[in-house]
Amino acid sequence: MSQLARMLRWWVGLLMLLAGCAENPMVLKGRLSQAEQQQLALTRQNQQLQDRATALDRDNQELSSLLAQSRQQTKVSEDQLEALRIQLRSATGQLAQIRADKEGADRRVEAMTASMKRQGGVTISPNNSFLQTLPATNIPGIFVRNDGNVIRIELPARLLFETGNARLLPGGANLICDVAAEIVRTYPDQVIGVEGHTDNDPVAGNQWQGNHELSAARAETVYDVLVNRTRLDRGQLFTVGRGAINPIMSNATPEGKQRNQRVELVIYPERKGEPVASPAGRNAVSELNR
Repeated sequence: MSQLARMLRWWVGLLMLLAGCAENPMVLKGRLSQAEQQQLALTRQNQQLQDRATALDRDNQELSSLLAQSRQQTKVSEDQLEALRIQLRSATGQLAQIRADKEGADRRVEAMTASMKRQGGVTISPNNSFLQTLPATNIPGIFVRNDGNVIRIELPARLLFETGNARLLPGGANLICDVAAEIVRTYPDQVIGVEGHTDNDPVAGNQWQGNHELSAARAETVYDVLVNRTRLDRGQLFTVGRGAINPIMSNATPEGKQRNQRVELVIYPERKGEPVASPAGRNAVSELNR
């Protein structure tokens, strides 16, 4: 009986083994299909990751370019800000000079007014031929006008000087000499002020600290020509740099700016050696005695 049971168990085991061998290819095929699906999913996931990496790299390049542009714009803005600070410092200095000049002018006006109450002023009238001939025919472009008890002869800077400079143009000295010849002919002994004037544009370059310095340098240049090449005496001449504080036209237009850039020869009532009587003459002599 036991032997029969053992035989039975052996056959049952054999049958089970044969059944297992029959099912094994199907199991393997299922596992293979599952593995293939997992591999396909991983391939898709890897492609998605690669696409994201490519997009991130492109975004990174764009951000790097934007960062470089931002840094460049920041540098330009910093340079512009520094230029504005320099202009502000220059404008502040010019404003302080203008205020100081105005205070000095106010004090001189007060002194002149007080003096006029004590003594009468003397005036001169310009010679008619001088006023009519000088600007109209002999020297085109020169303006002559009465200003109270003085005569002002305007020499345009565009006819005398290089742009933004105190160096004379080739014909500048001859123009000054021609005007001086008319003055010698009509008012040979009067006190004459040489006044430099500019517009209100900032001075370009580093040669001049401002319009006041440029106007003074131009007045000195004209003074040197008058002393060295004409019959006017240095004892009757003085120079003043007015900068942009005495415009004769608005600086809002190019024409006005051009007219304001000038050197004026100011003929005063007083003659050399005469007692000073007029307010303008007292101011002139105070300049001469500085």
